[in-house]
Amino acid sequence: MNANELAPHVLQALARAQSEGRTVSLESLTEELRVRRGDIRRTVTLLHRQGFVDALRMRLTLPGFALGRAYLGEELPPLRRPQQGGASTIAAA
Repeated sequence: MNANELAPHVLQALARAQSEGRTVSLESLTEELRVRRGDIRRTVTLLHRQGFVDALRMRLTLPGFALGRAYLGEELPPLRRPQQGGASTIAAA
């Protein structure tokens, strides 16, 4: 999974949690977004380097919080493509 595709979802989840006063861990992000732990870790590291996330505390910085809050009102593209019919498509042909 591409970190650039996952970043808005991570920012949105962190902003939601931070607004509600919840703490977030790598594990809870993995469960909430249903994405592999390595992909979440890579994305959080990227966002940390860009100055949007404090990875040690798993909290958004001020610019990250502003961006994450902006994503709260938006419908983000799905992380996974819808599955094609596969065998049922072949059987129908």
